[in-house]
Amino acid sequence: MNVHATPSAAKATPALPSAKPESIGLSPLRLQRMRDAYQREIDKGTTPGVVSMVARRGQIGWFEAQGKQGPADSAPMATNSFFRIFSMTKPLVSLGIMMLVEDGHLLLTDPLAKYIPEFADQKVGIEHNGQLEYALPVRPITIQDLLRHTSGISYEITGAGMVQRMYAKAKTFRRDITNEEHAKLIASMPLMCQPGAEWNYSRSTDILGRVIEVVSGKTLSAFLSERILSPLQMNETGFHTAQGNASRIAQPFPADPWTGDKVALFDPLEIPKMESGGGGLVSTAMDYARFCQMLLGGGALDGTRVIGRTTLALMASNHLAPHVKVESHLLPPGHGFGLGFAVRTDEGLAPYAGSVGQFFWSGVAGTFFWIDPKEDLFAIFLSQGPGQREYFRTLVRSLVYAAVE
Repeated sequence: MNVHATPSAAKATPALPSAKPESIGLSPLRLQRMRDAYQREIDKGTTPGVVSMVARRGQIGWFEAQGKQGPADSAPMATNSFFRIFSMTKPLVSLGIMMLVEDGHLLLTDPLAKYIPEFADQKVGIEHNGQLEYALPVRPITIQDLLRHTSGISYEITGAGMVQRMYAKAKTFRRDITNEEHAKLIASMPLMCQPGAEWNYSRSTDILGRVIEVVSGKTLSAFLSERILSPLQMNETGFHTAQGNASRIAQPFPADPWTGDKVALFDPLEIPKMESGGGGLVSTAMDYARFCQMLLGGGALDGTRVIGRTTLALMASNHLAPHVKVESHLLPPGHGFGLGFAVRTDEGLAPYAGSVGQFFWSGVAGTFFWIDPKEDLFAIFLSQGPGQREYFRTLVRSLVYAAVE
């Protein structure tokens, strides 16, 4: 939903062109095997339903919905179902920051404290004999650190260290505080390492969302709508969706079928105070496909350029120097991280096929996309099942690359 439009006035998202799979170098037989593999998962009860899309050479060769929209739902999953895309929000916000860099409003080398002064006083928390000791940062957090997750900022969900426990206790995940209040809350807690020393997946992109507000003088939703969503005609993407779309929202199992953990995802109909740049957007497959095709097209779609070709190439390059410590399953072997995307750096090492230079990211509730410039391909996989996400991310890549001729 375009955030400025009245909910009922949201226009349908224009579809990208489609083609027979064989005409764009995709094997129909192997795509059918992909469909069968997803169906096996649905039948086993690991996910209620999925939407999958594979596009190549500017055309969609595969776009299907399978299973049900939700576990308690008689409605089948639909290609226009709404999904909480969580961290697939991050690439859009990272792109927004780079647009401000292109416009000359900020530099990647700028210290974060230039825009949010509270970060000037932040200390680094060092665990020692079960106590947290505090050290001064050796250098300030930069905008580039935030984009590549080397800021020292953390996430309450990525581990049980003392700083992460402080995040959880402070309820940094709340949706009833503003982006400004959230940034001040993060600034009031210590960093988990020196800026630039480690790759830690984090709330850095939420902080970038606040930087966008400070620099642009607009709310994050207004900025994204004006600069990215409206130009790309992503008419059904926003931090919430209209009541009239309630019947189109995909839902997860109440408990994760693999771990038994209770699953609690936010309500996409609720208008949150916090417009989370790190994970707040709701979207559909075709909306996100327009974003993907723009990325694959070097920053432009249908003659509308949203980001410069060379700026996008910088974003989709590895920004982690060899000395940066990476200990996370989120960054698989053979990969680095750019400005808002993970980036494949090696032909081998990773446990799945792919091309050097492909870039991607995923969402905690089971959404995933990647862009492969070498194969002129992008793929999107949408489900709402947090516990299976790692398994599905690997499975999806194996299935899609098997179909590439």
